[in-house]
Amino acid sequence: MKINGNTVLITGGATGIGYSMAKYFHARGNTIIICGRRGDRLEQVKKELQGINTFKCDVASPDGRKDLFKYVSDNFPQINMLINNAGIQRDIDLTKGLDDLDSGDSEIKINFEAPVYLSALFTPVLSGRKNAAIVNVSSGLAFMVEKAARAPIYCATKAALHAFSIAQRIQLAPLGIRVVEIIPPMVESELNMEGRRKRNMLKSPYMMTSDDFVEQAFAKMEQDKDEIRILMQQAESK
Repeated sequence: MKINGNTVLITGGATGIGYSMAKYFHARGNTIIICGRRGDRLEQVKKELQGINTFKCDVASPDGRKDLFKYVSDNFPQINMLINNAGIQRDIDLTKGLDDLDSGDSEIKINFEAPVYLSALFTPVLSGRKNAAIVNVSSGLAFMVEKAARAPIYCATKAALHAFSIAQRIQLAPLGIRVVEIIPPMVESELNMEGRRKRNMLKSPYMMTSDDFVEQAFAKMEQDKDEIRILMQQAESK
């Protein structure tokens, strides 16, 4: 995959892995659009990365996704890369029934529904375009649920995104759209800060920085890997 000269939309691009991706693409002369829910953080990124484009929206909302698509297609018709990165993680006690499940934002809407519908919106635009790609950020926890049963919906949505990426890759290949799945290990980010704080896991020898993760993942992406896994052992040894 060619990493320079693209027009890239990154959801959840103001923090964590998304922000590291934005920095990576920015350093290589790409046109970048990031979206997120926090206007203050988007403004801060605009100051840090000169020339970056931002759009405040909630990808969990059907209207938010449509507004994002309209903004990007109207202002950046040359877009050739969608990165479905936005995601949340919550500790949920299933023994409490609906009480815990409905006590916060929906992981199903943000982690799975948003990538599915954003991909559907952008597929006709990306079809036949040079170096067209959809990148889905899943998680190693999709394959290690027993290690994170405390976050059952997160694990399930990332497993669903993995399965979706395989089917999407097969179906979109005739359109010339490459589908890449990036599968992170434990990465330093703002993901589930409350849960990490409760378990005293804000720092861990098994965590890698988001910048290091993106460097490794994108090196494999440039080698035309379609399913990119960065193993936890690598993070531990850095």
